[in-house]
Amino acid sequence: MFGYHVPAPDEAMLISGGRAKGTDAPFRVVTGRGGFVTPVLRKVRFITLSMSEAEVEENCVTKQGIALKVKAVIAFKVGNDTESIVNAAQRFLSDQSQMSVLTGRIFSGHLRSIIGSMTVEEIVTERQKLASEVLDGSKEEMAKIGLTVDALQIQSIDDMGLGYIAAMAAPHNAAIQRAAKVALSQADQAAAEAQQASLRAQAEYARQTEVVQAQYAADVEAAKSAAAATAAAAAQESARNQANYEAETAVTRSKAAQVAAEAQQESDRNQADFARQTAVAKATFAAETQAAQAKADQSGPLAHAIAQQQVIDAQTALAQQQAELARQTLVSTVVRPAEADAERVKILAAADAERTKILAEAAQSHNRVALDQQLIAQLPLIVEKAAMGLAGSHLTVLNGSDGVNEIVSSMVGQGLAILDSIKKGVGGSANSKSTELDR
Repeated sequence: MFGYHVPAPDEAMLISGGRAKGTDAPFRVVTGRGGFVTPVLRKVRFITLSMSEAEVEENCVTKQGIALKVKAVIAFKVGNDTESIVNAAQRFLSDQSQMSVLTGRIFSGHLRSIIGSMTVEEIVTERQKLASEVLDGSKEEMAKIGLTVDALQIQSIDDMGLGYIAAMAAPHNAAIQRAAKVALSQADQAAAEAQQASLRAQAEYARQTEVVQAQYAADVEAAKSAAAATAAAAAQESARNQANYEAETAVTRSKAAQVAAEAQQESDRNQADFARQTAVAKATFAAETQAAQAKADQSGPLAHAIAQQQVIDAQTALAQQQAELARQTLVSTVVRPAEADAERVKILAAADAERTKILAEAAQSHNRVALDQQLIAQLPLIVEKAAMGLAGSHLTVLNGSDGVNEIVSSMVGQGLAILDSIKKGVGGSANSKSTELDR
């Protein structure tokens, strides 16, 4: 923008042609920001605020009269305040490179003055003290020209071949050498002692190793002996246990064989007793059946019915004997007779219904013979119904064909029993009717 100027971060802008407001400065100083400058009426110049360096190499004489060549480096810059900038600008604005030359000359004079008041020993051993005194001595003069010193470093001190500084170091060097030789000797001695101690330790370790190995070998042999003895004892114990086991096994087998023989004998006795009872029952049943059959053949239909009644009685006794026998041999057959009894009740109920029908028909004809004939004619049907009821009862026959014969005989007996009950009922009804007619 025309008339507007901005200084660099390491520069100060100087605006001349007018007096700065509020200060006695001959011109206006601007840093860190821009400013508007009226053309023709004002003039702008810039001065650097960056750090500069000045090197000093000066021959100086110490308090002891010994000449020394001293090299130093000074780091300086223009001060940041307005007064320092104004002072530096009035002196170096036209030729800013003169700041390094003038600074070097100022520090050379102060360096000669300070070194002249110190000994070589102090200069060599107390460089920081030398630098501090030089800075303190030059601070006022540097401030007058607007400069500030950031650092002063003494780079080197040389006695220009006199050997004084080397002579100063000789006693220390000799002491260091002597201390080094002593330390080396002590180190060699310590190394030798350590070597001897190591050899002794190795010998002691080898001895202890041999002792431990010998002890280990003895322990191994003792353990082997103990293991062998234990194995022998275990073998003997195992042999004794085996012998005892075999003896006990033989005794157990003998007892088992004896018990089995006794059980077999008991089973044989039970079977013989069962066979005997079965044979007796069958013989008794056959005899009674034959006697009843003979009587039935001689007596006609009514006598045959009476004979059948006797057969039923005989069968009842036989059934009681067989039930007792079955109870002793097989408990599971108890349920089946109950189912057969249920079927018997059903058959009796059906027979009772049939009896009622027959009574009705007989009452109409008043013919007792015809009634008997009808009853006898219905007897096969009653037995057939009973057989059909037993066919659905899931009975289990245990004794083969004999059992089947027993079941058939039981069915016939039940039919005769039904016939007898019908006859009694008919007789009772006829008697009651005759009684009513007599009245």
